Amino acid sequence: MNQAAQIPPAFLGVEASLTGRRWVGPGSALDRAAAAMAQTTSLPEALARVLARLGVAPQDAESYLAPRLRDLMPDPRSLRDMEPAAARILAAATGRQRIAIFADYDVDGGTSAALLVSWLRHFGMVATLYVPDRIDEGYGPNAPAMQALAAAHDLIICVDCGTLSHEALAAAKGADVVVLDHHLGGETLPPALAVVNPNRQDESGDLAHLCAAGVVFLTLVEAGRQLREAGSAGPDLMALLDLVALGTVADVAPLIGVNRAFVRQGLKVMARRDRVGLVALCDAARLDTAPTSYHLGYVLGPRVNAGGRVGRADLGARLLSTTDPHEAAAMAERLDAFNTERREIEARVRDAALDQATTRGLDAPLTWAAGDGWHAGVVGIVASRLKEQANRPAIVIGFDGDAGKGSGRSVAGVDLGAAIQRLAREGLIEKGGGHKMAAGLSLTRAQLEPAMARLSDLLAAQGAGLNGPADLRLDGALMPGAVQTDLIEALDRAGPYGAGAPAPRFALPDCRILAAREVGTGHLKITVGDGLGARLDGIAFGAMDGPLGPALLAHGGARFHVAGRLEINSWQGRQSPQLALSDAAPAQP
Repeated sequence: MNQAAQIPPAFLGVEASLTGRRWVGPGSALDRAAAAMAQTTSLPEALARVLARLGVAPQDAESYLAPRLRDLMPDPRSLRDMEPAAARILAAATGRQRIAIFADYDVDGGTSAALLVSWLRHFGMVATLYVPDRIDEGYGPNAPAMQALAAAHDLIICVDCGTLSHEALAAAKGADVVVLDHHLGGETLPPALAVVNPNRQDESGDLAHLCAAGVVFLTLVEAGRQLREAGSAGPDLMALLDLVALGTVADVAPLIGVNRAFVRQGLKVMARRDRVGLVALCDAARLDTAPTSYHLGYVLGPRVNAGGRVGRADLGARLLSTTDPHEAAAMAERLDAFNTERREIEARVRDAALDQATTRGLDAPLTWAAGDGWHAGVVGIVASRLKEQANRPAIVIGFDGDAGKGSGRSVAGVDLGAAIQRLAREGLIEKGGGHKMAAGLSLTRAQLEPAMARLSDLLAAQGAGLNGPADLRLDGALMPGAVQTDLIEALDRAGPYGAGAPAPRFALPDCRILAAREVGTGHLKITVGDGLGARLDGIAFGAMDGPLGPALLAHGGARFHVAGRLEINSWQGRQSPQLALSDAAPAQP
């Protein structure tokens, strides 16, 4: 059978939508699995489709829809070095020793640090927080900082970093070092008392999906076990799951296994509004509903990140760990302002990078761009935009003179971190590392072209570049009248959605645009109907910046297939179903 014969027909016949995407439906095998699921469980067909797509068996449906942390929680001691790591941290806390926390400057590092700061507060301990400057110091521990911290502390805990920092950790003379990380490890471990990392070379990989905040939480669980064995009680760990949820979603960790339970329970904790830093951040972001996983990834996460990208590196971690509402409000406002500045810088770099990558071609296994003066704090975000545009791994590099710092994002099934590490071992870049979906690197201008060519070959060997432009994958079709709040609530039970568990998207076929208008800055508000009296409102953020918004605004009475996520819109105490519009295509007459 040739390759063309294996390509399924476009869903609703949409070969090229208004945004240039091909619509792909669930396929006959998934249709059969969904039908069996609905018949066996009596769940709504739309929910059965989502569960079938997520690979849930009918007999497991109810437990999947109501995940319990106790059922999914792994034994922390299954990770190497866990027991001595927890014991050393516990000894420092109960023995009132001097503790320093060296954290990465992103959300995962910030939440990891805040977990430890909050936990240590139970023992009356105040740790020194050190977050390196992204521009001046770069990622991870450096020798001068570690040497200075070791001179003034008994224990240094490196979170979301440290696994590859051999030289820096060796400089920490006189202090014990514990590493709690998740980045891909090398063939040898750094000189530390303990390195707890599910992505060490000698680990099984069963917990490779954990982010650093998840690793830190498991460490605190083990410390709690050791406390109980000694006849003492520790802090309420369940109250810390809001931080674990934020770190997990913001670091794009796959929402599978215990990660899904972390986020689901963490959102419940967050809804209680007990953590003053998160309350202040929600208020600064004008978020007036209980946060969802979407808000963690696209509203709260970017604001926590903004300090490390364009402002003060430790601001996010300090906000998440403070207990002072006034201090929290001030820091949240600063982060919100930094986030606005970050968006402006990002827009300039994004436009230049997209032009360069498009000229180079978006059909190679690797999409990349590099430029002078591109801010190191936004290259990762821009790489995400390139990845989404081309449906390929992407690297974006900013040069300051001869030195370049870059960041990359990958697609499912392609391990970018391993490929970047191989470049470093082969001497094609100065240094680099990361995990499957994200990585960073440093290189010289002379290394740029050879390194990108080699990286493209390495990624091609993993299958990058075999897919076409990013298709829009849909779970099926619904009529507007079927979209009710009870259906959306049922679909939400299969969440939280994110990396590894994409949110469901449905098509509404052959709809008439009853109303369309621009709202805010570049957003589109529409109302669609099926001609039988049923209506549904929809919102498409940023649609006026591309082809989607103008085309629907000038609909001229034509009928369209529309597609997107289903959500509940809360306004002035009332709830109504809404379509978060992703795409549309003219309905064939």
